[in-house]
Amino acid sequence: MLGLEVVALCFLFGGLTRAQVPECNKKHECPIDIYFTIDTSETIALQEPPPGSLVESIKTFTERFADRLEDVEYKGLVKIRWALGGLHFSQTQRVFSRIGPKADFIQGVKGIRYFGKGTYIDCALTNMTQEMLRAPSDPRALRFAVVITDGHVTGNPCGGIKVSAERARDEGIRMFVVAASRNVDETGLREIANSPATVYRREFMAVDLSQGRAEIHTATIDRIIKTMTHLAYQECYKVTCLETPGPIGPKGHRGQKGAKGDNGDPGLKGDRGRQGDPGIEGPIGQPGVKGETGLPGEKGEIGSEGKKGVAGLSGRNGTDGQKGKIGRIGSPGCKGDPGDRGPDGHPGDVGESGPLGTDGEKGDSGRPGRTGPSGPSGDPGPKGERGSPGSPGFPGLKGSPGTAGGPGSKGELGRRGEFGPKGSQGPNGPKGDKGESGPEGLRGLAGETGNKGTKGDNGLPGPRGPPGASGEPGRNGTRGDPGDSGPRGDPGQAGPKGDLGRPGFSYPGPRGEPGDRGDKGSSGPRGGRGDCGPKGGPGVKGTSGEPGESGSQGEPGPRGPRGESGRDGDPGPEGDPGLTECDVMNYIRETCGCCDCEKRCGALDIVFVIDSSESVGLTNFTLEKNFVINTINRLGSMAKDPNSETGTRVGVVQYSHSGTFQAIRLNDSRIDSLSAFKDAVKRLEWIAGGTFTPSALKYAYDNLIRDSRRAKANVTVVVITDGRFDPRDDDSLLTYLCSDPSVDVSAIGIGDMFDQLEENESLKSIACQRDGRVLGMRRFADLVAEEFIDKIETVLCPDPVIICPDLPCKTEPAVASCVQRPVDLVFMLDGSERMGLENHRRAKEFIENVARRLTLSNGPSDERRARIALLQYGSQAEQKVEFALTHNLTVIADSLAAMNYMDSSSSLGSAIIHAVNNLVLSQGSRLARRNAELSFVFITDGITASESLEEGVSAMRRVEGVPTVLAMGSDTDQDVLRKVVLGDTSAIFQGDDYAALTKPSFFDRFIRWIC
Repeated sequence: MLGLEVVALCFLFGGLTRAQVPECNKKHECPIDIYFTIDTSETIALQEPPPGSLVESIKTFTERFADRLEDVEYKGLVKIRWALGGLHFSQTQRVFSRIGPKADFIQGVKGIRYFGKGTYIDCALTNMTQEMLRAPSDPRALRFAVVITDGHVTGNPCGGIKVSAERARDEGIRMFVVAASRNVDETGLREIANSPATVYRREFMAVDLSQGRAEIHTATIDRIIKTMTHLAYQECYKVTCLETPGPIGPKGHRGQKGAKGDNGDPGLKGDRGRQGDPGIEGPIGQPGVKGETGLPGEKGEIGSEGKKGVAGLSGRNGTDGQKGKIGRIGSPGCKGDPGDRGPDGHPGDVGESGPLGTDGEKGDSGRPGRTGPSGPSGDPGPKGERGSPGSPGFPGLKGSPGTAGGPGSKGELGRRGEFGPKGSQGPNGPKGDKGESGPEGLRGLAGETGNKGTKGDNGLPGPRGPPGASGEPGRNGTRGDPGDSGPRGDPGQAGPKGDLGRPGFSYPGPRGEPGDRGDKGSSGPRGGRGDCGPKGGPGVKGTSGEPGESGSQGEPGPRGPRGESGRDGDPGPEGDPGLTECDVMNYIRETCGCCDCEKRCGALDIVFVIDSSESVGLTNFTLEKNFVINTINRLGSMAKDPNSETGTRVGVVQYSHSGTFQAIRLNDSRIDSLSAFKDAVKRLEWIAGGTFTPSALKYAYDNLIRDSRRAKANVTVVVITDGRFDPRDDDSLLTYLCSDPSVDVSAIGIGDMFDQLEENESLKSIACQRDGRVLGMRRFADLVAEEFIDKIETVLCPDPVIICPDLPCKTEPAVASCVQRPVDLVFMLDGSERMGLENHRRAKEFIENVARRLTLSNGPSDERRARIALLQYGSQAEQKVEFALTHNLTVIADSLAAMNYMDSSSSLGSAIIHAVNNLVLSQGSRLARRNAELSFVFITDGITASESLEEGVSAMRRVEGVPTVLAMGSDTDQDVLRKVVLGDTSAIFQGDDYAALTKPSFFDRFIRWIC
């Protein structure tokens, strides 16, 4: 019978084993959707000549990527099926292939034609997410995306890159980021890629142009496909039949303390708790320190009218007593003993809350802990998967409720006692000993130990395997890092006095490091009690006499003789230094339109054609506008009447792609002064599109020159470009201005944002092949250099006539204080010890005067006028936003009044990054107005820590900030100041000292610069 049972059990076990084999050997389906998002904006199209070549190379990269995707059985366990889709983008997006077969995708790639224009990466990611969710190849499909771009953006209308990328990750899309070439903004690329960046970014590149030709990076293709395949295998191959619970692993070592997390959002206000039970009466406390003077009490009620007293008897007239001698001042009497404590009075009304107390002194730092013994180093284990958070503990037992106390008998109300004299302040108690550190807490329960996986590719976790055997003890580890510095030793005995040193040099030496803060001095001994003086007895009060009758008013006496002359008064305080000759001349030139000699260039029509495409950038476009204004400043006054046959007229054409041209016309009746022209130029806004230079030249001649030119006027055109243009434009129009021999054309060629040289052949065609009419430079900042302005002035007005008329002075209207042009002004105030408290006060006064001078916005929705923000900074971790961008003058004045001087070190780079992340941007959204010029005004001497300075300047450029520096005094770091203003030295305002901030000439010049 027992044998039969054994046989039956064997058959049953065999049947179960054969039933598990199909489950373990089953091939799992693994569909994968890949979506390509390709940047075809102008910054991509113009990197490689001829324009658009890099886009064609990227298309080749994408086709080769798709060709290598084959449906396979990976490791004989997973069937991988690929489906592909994609879009390309600039300011707009176009889907060239829905998610589907490889053949349809490759056909769609071949049909891509680049857009040019600006770059909106956030909108492209948003549309990519919608497309992948709208039509997946399979509901279970894994989602991967390959984003090919350079990271440069011209706008964020869809919420910003971080917000769009996070939204895609929330939908389970894993994004690999591939750089189009080596010219990239790495920060923008890493914001797109999934984490870890070593897997999803890893310096992937589509095309390498460093060898002078386009080379497709096939290593990037192989690496990404291999990574996708491995991730798909991990996701799709999940076999449960072989899973058996393993033995409990050894208890792990205590982990290191984690990094401090970000501040969480404030929680909701809790419900009001119930009123607590009255506590027992505590012991009488020691007399406290004298408090601050309390607020005056409320006025008491009017007392009842007293009864009329009985009339007293009339006293007799007293005799006049002799005048007593002046007594000496008696010694102060002894202080009386405190009176007995009166009974408790009635409880008073709740008083108002007192002012906030001052912050207490920082406590002594704790003693460093003892270094623990170093453990033996074992073999490095594989990186484990992140454990799940532990479950919360069981709630504790609820305590038994206490017995309710019986009500006490109600006592009788005592009468209000008299106030005793105020006691003297008691001596300070001895400082308490430092408490012992508490016992170490119990070690938490160890988390579940993951099973060790097989070794996979670098950076990727392998599949879970059985636990391995414990390794042998490792060899002794390398020598550890040096320990923390010990406590500061006691000062040694003073050495003998040294010999007299030789005389020092006339210049100051380097500033020493700040010394350690001294310990707080102990309080001095209390003074002894003085001798008591004799207490005088009260005198007898005399009877009141009857009031005498008032005498008649006497006649005025004769006028006295004239007094002797007083001594000469002391000399008054030294006055402020007077205006120098240069200050006087600048003030006259800036305020008087006809008091100074005037330069006249005859009848002259000048047209500036400036590039407003995406590759220029907002900062460089602002430099172009400053170049136009600075050049016209050199040419004297403009024609008051645009239809006059004499005088200078100026027009401006800004261009990007077709249909976006904007112009200030020569015959505009509103341009009747230099101030009006400057205001019109400053209102021009960056277009950030493609580059249609030939069409812009035709537009300038047909709309500004041909029909509005004057018969006797010399016509000059100045074209600013990098020499390259969109190949979809008609290149024959490059010589359009040359068809009129009376038009003089000068071409200024500038390397674009990637620092590439201009194409001279195109520039020579624009300048009609004339010698000396092609002017080249590598940076836009060179446009506003004094030497270059001198050269352009000679080209535009070679034979000026200087006329000094004898006319009454007439003031020209001042520049509008940012009325029509929107400006967001961010002041960056140096709070370091080099500033000093008095200079810090003058800087605050200057900022408030600027706020009162400018025309501030009417409200948060006002798209014009000015708004102001202020950030004070010190060391690398000290930045304080005194007030964010606001139009409220009251908020500005109150914040400046409450601002305290930091008196710290200086770290300008960290301050710029903090301002960008908290005043300009916030959680992916832009706080500054998109249509407003973002102006950073630095009040500093440039002497600052070099850490993070390059990163800070790059962050300012990314948000399209325009820098200005106010550097007072002679001790400044010019290299740092030039780096902050991006090389534009005209944006550095310097003065002898901080008193220059209050001078009208300096202040008015700053306002004109900002507006």
